Amino acid sequence: MKRKHFTFKSTFEVVITYIILIAVAFVFFFPVFWLILASFSKTGSIYDFKGFFPSELSLDTFKTLFTDTAMYDYPSWLRNTLIVSGLSCVLSTVLVILTAYTMSRFRFKMRKSLMKATLVLSMFPSFMGMTAVYLIMVNFGMINNLFSLVLIYSAGAPMGYLVQKGYFDTISNSIYEAAKIDGASNPRVFTRITLPLSKPIIVYTALTSFAWPWSDFILPNMLLKNRDLWTVAVGLTHMGETEFARFAAGAVFIAVPIVILYFSLSRFLIAGVSDGAVKG
Repeated sequence: MKRKHFTFKSTFEVVITYIILIAVAFVFFFPVFWLILASFSKTGSIYDFKGFFPSELSLDTFKTLFTDTAMYDYPSWLRNTLIVSGLSCVLSTVLVILTAYTMSRFRFKMRKSLMKATLVLSMFPSFMGMTAVYLIMVNFGMINNLFSLVLIYSAGAPMGYLVQKGYFDTISNSIYEAAKIDGASNPRVFTRITLPLSKPIIVYTALTSFAWPWSDFILPNMLLKNRDLWTVAVGLTHMGETEFARFAAGAVFIAVPIVILYFSLSRFLIAGVSDGAVKG
């Protein structure tokens, strides 16, 4: 076995690389670290901070966040956010997967035209249609309705099917041909072959479909006028400057479900097509 010879140049490059990586990590981590410390501020006001950090620390902020609901009902906002995100996640994942599978495996008239149209439409920012969406919701009487958010999130989700379609394109046609020879119908091929092979992309779709409504502010702020129906993103923005510690605590706590969901499903993200083929 040959020994590795470290030259001054290679050592210098490694040191510089680590310095850059540590600097970048610090830039991204410091705001998170500061927000966590701010959530433990005893006074609650941002004006009592000594520089970047609070002068006194306390756990009372998190207790107040869930118990003092007279003006800022965080538990209610959290429940509303969970309802919207959970239902949107399920419906969006189903619609996106079905759309991507159809575009990948079937050939029909206007298929390429539809793909080009969705590609062009996806280039425009979603907020450009907010006025039209608001007027539609007003005419249907769906203002101040959590299910109006679920409807909009789910209806717009299939527009982003291209990533999922690219994954389905990588599955070998020979697998489908073998199933067809054995007499399997299209629904059976989809449920018994495609879905087991597609766990990584299904998990990715579910995560993104959940994260978008969970953190979205623009649409809930436009459609939800009643304080009891606010989501966390809307409610936190209405907290006053003297309640900054509560705002920080709410922002920290809202990240916990996303982190738990990611680590719970991350093992499926590394599963490959070959692994699914063996299990199928």
